[in-house]
Parts: sequence; structure tokens; C-alpha cells
Amino acid sequence: MVNRVVHFLVIWLTYHVMVSEVSSLAVMSVDLGSEWMKVGIVSPGVPMEIALNKESKRKTPAVLSFRDNTRLFGEDAMNIGVRFPKQAFGYLLDLLGKRIDHPLVKQYQERFPYYDIIEDSERGTILFKVDEEISYSPEELIAQMLVKAREFAENGAHQPIKECVLTVPGYFNQVERRALLQAAELAGLKVLQLINDYTAVAINYGIFRSKTFNETAQYVIFYDMGASSTTAMLVSYQTIKTKEKGYVETLPQASVLGVGYDRTLGGLEMQIRLRNYLATKFNEMKKTKTDIFTNTRAMAKLFKEAGRLKTVLSANAEHFAQVENLLDEQDFKVPIKREEMENLCQDLFERVKNPVEQALKTAHLTIDVVSQVVLVGAGTRVPKVQEYLQKAVGRDLAKNLNTDEAAAMGAVYKAADLSTGFKVAKFITKDAVLFPIQVTFNRATEDGMKQVKRTLFGLMNPYPQKKIITFNKHSSDFSFNVNYAELDYLPLKEVSNVGSTNLSEYVLSGVGDALKKNSGENMESKGIKAHFAMDDSGLLSLHNVELVVEKTVTAAEEESEGPLSKIGSTITKLFGGEDDKLPLETNEESISPENQQTDEKKPNDDGKPTANSNSNETAKNATAKETKKDPKPKIITIKEPIKSQENVLSIQSLNQENFASSLKKLQDLEKVEKEINRRATALNSLESFVIDIRNKLLEEEYIQSSTQEDLNKIEAACTEISEWLYEDGSDANADTYEQKHDELHALTKDLFSRVWEHKERPEALKALHTLLNQSSLFLENAKNATKANSERDIFTDVEVETLSKVIIDTTQWRDDAVKEQDSTQKHEPVKLTVKMIVDKMAALDREVKYLVSKAKLWKPKKVEKVVKDNSTKIENENVTITEETIQAPEESESNEDKPESSNEQDAENHLEL
Repeated sequence: MVNRVVHFLVIWLTYHVMVSEVSSLAVMSVDLGSEWMKVGIVSPGVPMEIALNKESKRKTPAVLSFRDNTRLFGEDAMNIGVRFPKQAFGYLLDLLGKRIDHPLVKQYQERFPYYDIIEDSERGTILFKVDEEISYSPEELIAQMLVKAREFAENGAHQPIKECVLTVPGYFNQVERRALLQAAELAGLKVLQLINDYTAVAINYGIFRSKTFNETAQYVIFYDMGASSTTAMLVSYQTIKTKEKGYVETLPQASVLGVGYDRTLGGLEMQIRLRNYLATKFNEMKKTKTDIFTNTRAMAKLFKEAGRLKTVLSANAEHFAQVENLLDEQDFKVPIKREEMENLCQDLFERVKNPVEQALKTAHLTIDVVSQVVLVGAGTRVPKVQEYLQKAVGRDLAKNLNTDEAAAMGAVYKAADLSTGFKVAKFITKDAVLFPIQVTFNRATEDGMKQVKRTLFGLMNPYPQKKIITFNKHSSDFSFNVNYAELDYLPLKEVSNVGSTNLSEYVLSGVGDALKKNSGENMESKGIKAHFAMDDSGLLSLHNVELVVEKTVTAAEEESEGPLSKIGSTITKLFGGEDDKLPLETNEESISPENQQTDEKKPNDDGKPTANSNSNETAKNATAKETKKDPKPKIITIKEPIKSQENVLSIQSLNQENFASSLKKLQDLEKVEKEINRRATALNSLESFVIDIRNKLLEEEYIQSSTQEDLNKIEAACTEISEWLYEDGSDANADTYEQKHDELHALTKDLFSRVWEHKERPEALKALHTLLNQSSLFLENAKNATKANSERDIFTDVEVETLSKVIIDTTQWRDDAVKEQDSTQKHEPVKLTVKMIVDKMAALDREVKYLVSKAKLWKPKKVEKVVKDNSTKIENENVTITEETIQAPEESESNEDKPESSNEQDAENHLEL
């Protein structure tokens, strides 16, 4: 028994050491949509899976509510939203990074007029006013949803999680992406990458079909209609050869070639129209004089019913819409046909084809090359959507993808790939720029200042990618702007939804000083180079700006240079690498990839081009002789940093002060919520404890283990607490409930302890009796393995006598202790505790284990034996002992197999002891 306990403890400790080592390995993904939130997890021992919420569902409504100092999420928040629409917030994703006059904000206010939306005076964005003192920005509300998402993930992975990959609509611009990153930062999450939702879907589709790809590209269109928007993406799948690890690998790759979208085409618009249609139907019934459109609660009820009806009508031709007590205690029930809903949304169905056409146009491909059109998103379940889409593409639609979870599963695969704790099969993705970015600056000409535009990242340029823009005509401080290029490929409505096309202004200082410092006859300026990068998240950044100068140095000058100059030149070459080779200088500013390499012809001393590679051998020899006499000068590259300052021209991100204020607001909210949960837990615990005690006081074993006086005292305490709970104690805090619980626990502790002792003692004595019998049997065998037996002198007489004494003493102690306990009344203090029995068993088990270990390690003595047969000698043979082996007690040794070596057995004994 004791050995089993020790064995269990060893396993438990080993497990928790392993868990502590991998506790930081788990990662998650969050597919945060306008209507639903799905969370993916991957952790050691848990493959890619969707985390369940507290209702054990795989997706959660992206809604949160505030009511009576209580914050709720998901289904609970939706229920609050039906009764108190103003206090439940949903469909927040499209409000990130928007000014209050943005078209999508105005559309949101029209759809949900009961929200009190005010302007943030500092940033010009929106705030949801909850009451006179509290208001929340979309970033703060989404941060709270991400905290809840992490809670779901941690419950599924059984360990803390800090790293994640977030999906983001592909049409999100720079401001919207940065706003989502700040929301994640407020939630305490480290974002490994923002991944476009359609790219995550492409990964999920490709990883299970990667073995079917080859060098020939396969083209697939993913058509995703969600709650608020519709996106079509054309992606190519093929295998490519890479040499990233020093050897050639053939890996699958998904490349985004074309994208089309409609930000206002989705299931939400259908639901809104159906809600308004039902409201009109109710008004026509004239059940009440009140216009239902003026009652926010009634409209919220109809909105929920419209969502249910839309889902049902996707599978049925007709269904009843019904709401109890809709308005003025009047019920509402009316039959609705699918045809009616389709007539309401006819203009929406006409727009179904537009994203596909736009995706094909931006990819410069035709529908003929596309092998499959795959449906994604809940909106594609509407039969009319499928009908119009199938007509547009002229083929059957593929439904072989989980429309709800594809993005979350693709994103969690990416999270596992980006984390350091997992190794997954490599799957390369190349995303594409949806909004082209350009650089604009002013340049002096004969006709005055002229604005120059240079495209930095063009439409559908792949990213991540780095680029350099070179300014050749500036000799003093100047500035340039970064903004979106022409968006004429988009409909006018979508251009207005992009928001401000101006992103940032960069002011460069110290240009003149840098040029003056690096001027001379042997120095040639290669321009001021600004290094831009678009990372995996689709975010643009300016890494650094520098003046690049090429200096011509002769051999004599190189020798005369001091050690510091040589070191500086060496460092420049060392860190410059191949990426620092520059394009040929032109009279106009140029943009090139950062890793572009060009072959420049180096001038000789006469200023003429060097001889080409086709010169004859004689010319080479002559040139070689001249070179020995007059070696060619060397060209070194000098880089001088230029200071740059960014002035954001669009919506400012949360500054340090605002971020700290938002963080404190969320932390205070967490504290209040934890205190509310703590109070509720303490109250429930106290009530349950009182009921449990009263029930136990009626049981015979508790009556026998206590005096009548103690029983009356406990009963009186329970009655007092019960009456207090239903009177003055209903508004008490958590500390008071916990104090009352502790007082009642202290009053009943001795009684519960005595009952437990009387209940567990027979089992403990039975285990001791079994151990004594097995130890006695082992002792009899051990006596036959002492020095008295010359061939099996395993144990000494002292060891055998020690074990014999322990067995006798333990037996005597047991008999005396049992006799004393039997003479004690059950309500009196316990004389023989379970702990005493366990301690005696441990002491006896320790003595037996020592002898068992010695027996396992014992080997027969080597006896020299000589056999003479045809002049052949065999010496030092082992003599085999064939007598009865010594058996160990079953309870004392859980593993009867002998160890492979004495070292392993020593380690085992050390753990057990």
C-alpha cells in the first residue's frame, strides 16, 4: 500500500516537472469575426483543435454586455442584449480604426440606433457610452473578447497561453490592422502574426492536400460570405524548390493571386432586412398603437428571431416567425416563405458575382483555369447565394471545407509553425498587397515645385517583402509622404470605406551635414536610401534611412589609413552583405527590392570601362603586368545614418498615456469581476456547507461520534448562519462569507475528523495485517539465506534479527493500540489514527525493501572449476544456484522484474526510499 503511494508520488512529480518545462509551449489562434469567435489551440499532447467555451460549444457569439456590475460574454450577453439592447455590444470588428464620420460607422448607427456613440476628442474615433462615467472604445471591447478567448484556450490546453495568431479581414488597411494589434496588446497577448482570413483558409485547405501538388500550379477560388462582408480569393497551389536550410527542398506553396471583396454584403444585411420586414408585418396587424420601430427592446427581439428564421429558411421553404410578448404584452406569429426573404434581398444576390469578377481581374486570369470554387462562411448556406454564384462561375461548387472553422484551424497551424515549441511540415504562403502604396515628394524643376509619385508596393505584390527607395536629387533636409496609390480598380463605395488615403509623412534631417561630411574628389554619392518593409502581418514600416557613398581608395591611401579606418571599412563590408549592392545611379529617384543585385562596370584610372571578359590571352597578360605596377583602386561603401521622424496623417494609434489609461480601465474591470465571482463562490460555498452539515448530523455515524452537547452547538450555529444569510447577510461581502465558513469549519472539524478516522481505520488495519503476513513469510525465506548456508550467504544475522524485531514490535503495537481504541468511546478523542498505522507500515516496508534490494543485487560467488577433456581447460566458470529463490512481499515491491543493471536498481531504490 505504502509502496503504491510512493510510486504514485514519483509519477505525479515527474509529470508536473514535464508540464512546467512545456508550460509556455501552447499557442492559439483567434478567428474573430463580426458575429462569431472561434479559438484554435495546439499544445504538447493536444493536436490542432477548436477550444470549447463554457457551454462546450465550438464557436461563441462575439458579444459582450455590462449589466448591474456584471460583465457577460457569448450566449449570456446575447440574452442580455434582447432585454437591454443598449448594454450588449456586438459586430465590433468593422468599427476598428474608424472616425465617427466614416460611412461604415454611420451604417452601424442606422442598423443599431439604440447605441449611444460619441466621438473620442483626441483621436476622432468612436466610443460607446455605457453610462455617465464609463465609455469604451472598440479596441477596449475587442480586447475583453480576446481575454475571454484566451480563457477558453487555456482551459482546453490546461496551461497558460500568451502567443497567438489572429485572423483579420484581408481588406483591413494599415490603421485597422494596427488597431487590432493594440487590442491584443491590451489583452496581454503576444501576436505572432496577423493573417488574412482567406489566407488562413487557404492553409487549412492546402495542408491536407499537399501531397497532390506538383510543379504545375493548381488554381482555386475561395468564396467566403460571412456576417458582414464577402470575399473571393484566387490562390495557386504548387511545389517549389528552396534552399533555406543549406540543401534543396521541395515544399508546397500557396500564393494569393487575386482578391475581390464587398464589405457590406453578408448575412447581417439579410438579417436586418428580415427584421424590418417582420416589424412591418407586426405593425400591419395593429395589435397595439405603439410603432414597433420606436421600441428598441421589441426590435432587438425581432433581430434575434430574424437570425433564427434566416437559418431555418436556408433549409426549409416555409417557417413561422414567432415572438412571445413582443410589444405591449402582444405575441407575434406569422408564416414566412423563403421566397419572401429572397425578394427582400434580390439586390444583394445580384452582387454575389462581383467579388469573383474582381478577384479574376486583379489576378489577370480567367475562370477557365480555376479547378475549384470552394464555399466558406455561413452566408454561403443560403440557397439563392449558391444559385447566383454557380451561375457566375459556370460550374458546381465545392463544399468540402468546414465553413465555420477553416480559418481558425489554418491560423493555429500557422501559430504552431511560428512558435519555437513545435515543428510542423513546412507550408509556404505568399500573400498579396490589396491596397497599393506609393511614395510622394516634391522636387524643384525649372517650372517650380513638382510632385513626384513612385509606387512602393503595387497591387497584388507579394509580401513579406523589403524595398528601397533612392533619393538622388536632394542636398538638404526634405520630407516625403507615404499613402495609398490610385484605387480605381475598386468600386467607389469601397474606396470611401478605405478611409483616408494618406498614411504618414516622414521628415528627414541632417541631410546636408551628411553630404558635406562625405564629400570629396574620390567620393561619389549614391543617394539617400529609405528602407521599407511590409511584414507577414501586412504592416508597412520604415526601417532606416541612410546616405550611401562610394569612396575610391588607392593602395597607397589604403596603407596610410589608420587602424580605426580599416576596422570601420571592414565592419561596413561585413554588415553590408550582398543586399547593399545598389542599382545604377539615374537622374530620377528609383525604387528597388532590398536584395536587388546589379553588375556595375568599375572605371579604371583613365575613366574608361574595363576590358570585357572576351579579351584575348595576350591582352590579359599585358594588363596583368600593368596591374602589378599600378594596381587598380578599391571602392568601399560608406553609410551615414539620416534621422527620420514620422508624422501620422491618418488615425493615431493609442499613445502611451491613452494606452495606460485603457489598460487600467480593463484591469479595474477584471478586479471588480473577480471580486463579484469570489463573492458568489463564497456565498454558494457557505450555503452548501450549511446544508451538508445539517444532512450529516442526521446520519448515525455522526451522531455516535459526537456528544449531544456538541450536536446542539453545531445545529445552533447552522441555524444562526442560515437565518443571517436570508436577512442581513444577503448583501455581505466575500470576506464575511469566508469568515463565517471558516468559523463553522472550525466548529465541525473535530467531529468530521473522528468520523473519518473510524471509517478509514479498518481498511488501514487490514493493509497492515497483510503487510505483516507477507513480511513474516519473507523473513522465513531470509533465514535460509544467511551465513549458515555457505552457498547462499545473502543476509547477515543482524539484518535478519532486525527485521524480526520490527515485525514483532509492530505486531505488539498493533494489538495494544487496537485494544486501547476499542475501549474508547467513538465521541472521545481518537487513540489510534490512520497516520499512526501508515507510519508503522512505512517503517516495516523500509526494512523489507532493504533486504529485497540486497537479494536482487546478490550474485553467486565465482568458483574456479577445471575440466580436463582432450587437454582442454575451462576456468572461472560461474556455478549455477538451483535452489529456491527468495520471494518479496507483493505490497512491498510493485515490480517483480529484476533491473537490467545494479545502477538502475540503485536509482530506483533511491526514489522509493
